[in-house]
Amino acid sequence: MANLWWIFLLPTLVLLGLYIGEKLRVRKMRRDLAYMNGKLAAFANPDYVPGPERLLVVTGESELRELLGSINRVIERAAQASASHARTEQAMRRMLANVSHDLKTPLTVVMGYAEVLDRSSDLSEEERRAMLGQVYRKTVEVHERINAFFDLSKLESDDYDLPLTMVDAAELCRQRILGYFDLLQDRGFRVDIDLPERPARIYANAEALDRILDNLLSNAIRYGSDGAYLGLHLTESEESVRIEVTDRGRGIPASEQLRVFERMYTLENSRNRGFQGSGLGLAIVKRLTERLGGSVTLASEPGVRTAFTLTFPSSPKAHVSERKK
Repeated sequence: MANLWWIFLLPTLVLLGLYIGEKLRVRKMRRDLAYMNGKLAAFANPDYVPGPERLLVVTGESELRELLGSINRVIERAAQASASHARTEQAMRRMLANVSHDLKTPLTVVMGYAEVLDRSSDLSEEERRAMLGQVYRKTVEVHERINAFFDLSKLESDDYDLPLTMVDAAELCRQRILGYFDLLQDRGFRVDIDLPERPARIYANAEALDRILDNLLSNAIRYGSDGAYLGLHLTESEESVRIEVTDRGRGIPASEQLRVFERMYTLENSRNRGFQGSGLGLAIVKRLTERLGGSVTLASEPGVRTAFTLTFPSSPKAHVSERKK
């Protein structure tokens, strides 16, 4: 009889243990879900700023682990988006400040000369012509910068038609450097040109490549004047063409090199100097180069050597391959 009692009691104890275990498991799952719900409610708050915090729950439930992983990935993307938004806002504030500076300065000069021309009736013809020349140059400067802002906005919105054909990059380099010959000679630059005599064909857009080269060469002349050196080299491989524009000016510190292709970026100590640019030239270079399926890199050792290197696909097939990367 005693043996029969144990036979009935043992299954009861096992079932009781399983019941208690299941109750504890459910209770823990409810606590975990309540914790997750509380965190998600905080994340859903409009004032919440995503940070490095993630949902941390130790669980043996595979479905719950998968859910936690998915939630943490969403939180991570939200944090990345928030950081990107903050960087964009900071860049926009910096851009507006720079735009204000870059347009206000020439417009102030124009207004000053216009006022003198309007109020001074005793100016000589020579003085009047000199002032009108300054007014013209400053209005051209404002016009060019407004066009640069407009072009960059079109590039970034992909609203910029760039029909691609086979282009002789060596000949374009040759024509572009010749356009600066008088300026380089007047400033005493030593020019080092290494371009092949045979055509170096790439699959690109001639107008876009001309603008890329113009921006890089003018940039090298503007910021490399201390070294009085300008290098333009073109090398070929089976699938690509590399164009390098080099100067030996003051260069770009390592801490600044990742930012030079940002919109409106200029070295801080270039502000209020006679040779600073609009901060759009290199941003346009990068956008145009990428639209052509190429890439641009920078290597700079301040005071020694600064080189911008363009790499372009040499055939339509290589161009497609590069665009897919």
